[in-house]
Amino acid sequence: MDLIVDGFLKAIEMILSGDREIVEITLLTLRVCFLSILISTLIGIPFGMLVGLARFRGRSLLMVFINIGMGLPPVVAGLSITIMLWRSGPLGDLSLLYSPTAIVMAQILVSLPIVTGLTASAFQALDPKLLLQINALGATKAQSLWLLLKEAKIAIFAAVMAGFGRVIAEVGAAMMVGGNIKGDTRILTTSIVMEVSKGNFDVAIALSFILMSLAFLITFILTSLQQRKRPL
Repeated sequence: MDLIVDGFLKAIEMILSGDREIVEITLLTLRVCFLSILISTLIGIPFGMLVGLARFRGRSLLMVFINIGMGLPPVVAGLSITIMLWRSGPLGDLSLLYSPTAIVMAQILVSLPIVTGLTASAFQALDPKLLLQINALGATKAQSLWLLLKEAKIAIFAAVMAGFGRVIAEVGAAMMVGGNIKGDTRILTTSIVMEVSKGNFDVAIALSFILMSLAFLITFILTSLQQRKRPL
C-alpha cells in the first residue's frame, strides 16, 4: 500500500515540477496515439460502412479476417512492421525503423481492425427497413449515409474508444519498432516497462497514474460526445 501511495505522490511531484523528460514522454504518447487512432478512424469507418452495408461475394470471409485482426497480438504487429521497415525490407530505404512513425504504423495495424470490425457490425445491426424508409423519402446517397451514420453514432464512438484504448495501452509493438530511445521514441507504456525492469517501482507507478489519467480524460470526453442528446 505504501508503494502505491509513494507512486501517487511521485506522480504529483513529477507533474507539478514540470519534469522535462516526463512532459516530452507524455506529449509523444499523445501525439502517436492521436495520429494512429485518427488514421484508423478515417480509414476504418468508411471501410466498415462499406463492409456492413454492401453485399458482395467474399464479404463473410472478409469479416472473418477483420475479426481475426481485432485480436492480433501486438508482438506480431511489431514484427510485421519491423520486417517491412528493416534495411532489406520493402520500405527499408525510408529509414523509419526506431522512429515515432514506426510506432504509429504499428498502432494503426492493431487498431484499424477494431475500428473497422465494430463499425461494420454496427451497420449490419441496423434495421434494413430504415434504409428503405430513407430511400422512400427521396434522400440522396450522401444524405442516406449521413443519416445512417447518425443512427449508428453510439456504436461508432464505441469503436473509436475501443481502438484508442488499444493504442494507448500498447507496449509490445511500440517497444519492438520504436526501441524505447530516450528523447525520441520513449512513450509512457515503454517507460513503465523500463522502470519496472530497473526496480524503480515508485516511478513506474507514477507513470501509470499519468497514463491512466490521460486515458480516463480522453475516454470521458469521447463518452460525453457519444451520449450527448440532440435538442428536441
